[in-house]
Amino acid sequence: MLYEQIAQNKRKTMLLVTLFTILVLAIGWAIGYLFGHSPWTSLVVTLIILAIYVPITFMSANSQVLSMSGAKEVTSDDYPELVNIVEELSIAARIPKPKIHVIEEASPNAFATGIKPEKGSVAVTTGLLDKLNREELSGVIAHELGHIRNYDIRLMTICIALVGVIVVIAQFGSHMLLFSGGRGDNQKRNPLLMIVALVLVILAPLAAQFVRLAVSRNREYLADATSVELTRNPAGMISALKKISGDSNDVERADDATAAMYIDVPRKKNRKKRGSLWATHPTIESRIEKLQEM
Repeated sequence: MLYEQIAQNKRKTMLLVTLFTILVLAIGWAIGYLFGHSPWTSLVVTLIILAIYVPITFMSANSQVLSMSGAKEVTSDDYPELVNIVEELSIAARIPKPKIHVIEEASPNAFATGIKPEKGSVAVTTGLLDKLNREELSGVIAHELGHIRNYDIRLMTICIALVGVIVVIAQFGSHMLLFSGGRGDNQKRNPLLMIVALVLVILAPLAAQFVRLAVSRNREYLADATSVELTRNPAGMISALKKISGDSNDVERADDATAAMYIDVPRKKNRKKRGSLWATHPTIESRIEKLQEM
């Protein structure tokens, strides 16, 4: 049951990433068509932007997330129990022990970074350490190690980069339409394709956000399943989710750019969106229901 769910989630994620890439290329074509350029030229320009933007985001994302969150690296001298749990579960996950960071925040929460297991980092808040017992903390750490082991961070980084490309290209196209009055050149073009291209320029950023958020929600289910695989104890993860979601504190340094990285929604104002198309995380109820079925 567990491995079947993991395999199914991976297949869904590959489909979403494929759709993402098609969307990037489609909007590149759309802008070229609107202004009478060769579709091939537009696609080449789009690929060049991808080749520059994605690697820069890919290589810098981890350090940026840790810096933005105020995470500080710690050792066993600082937090012996935390380090011990990470070491034990890293062995169970068969990955190198990630770097361990602690964030001075009252809200119980956690996230992981690392485009590959050898570059992994786990960050937890002081609120998480204060409010969870060892069983619950083990469930959370196993969840975050699951993100690293399953290459979720690499996937989310690519998605964020692709969203950035789409937004940049769409904004460029919108500005061109605004300043040119939508005239383009005098080349005769198919009116239907013109409408399709215009819709792509306007709606592509919105569609990209939907896809990114869908990937984010899908990854949480997979990481929850991995937590159970590593700890053999769904009760610990279920109890941890209840405590984390029930806490009224915000993670003050979290923002829209980093929210999807956390184990649960870090800001109260966004928690009411759980379960909606704009949610970064699935509902706690649905996550607990799936955990109880394992």
